[in-house]
Amino acid sequence: MTREFLEHQRSIGNDLSTPMPHYRFPGLVPGDRWCVTARNWALAYRDGVAAPVVLASTNAAVLELVPLEWLRELAVDVPDSPGDLEP
Repeated sequence: MTREFLEHQRSIGNDLSTPMPHYRFPGLVPGDRWCVTARNWALAYRDGVAAPVVLASTNAAVLELVPLEWLRELAVDVPDSPGDLEP
């Protein structure tokens, strides 16, 4: 997650930052790893704020909605520390 991606997700109604204790969801911060829908990731990409992608953890079905070129552009290896994802 990046700060820009989290802000974008909140702006489209997908608030990933606010903790929801009743779901045991702590809320995400920049550097966290999380699975998001292909649709929401693609919206962020089109708006220039897509988060990095770990291709090895991405389901092939995503390719029905997101071009492989977009994913490769933002692909990262899994870093030693989640904080390494923040630019």
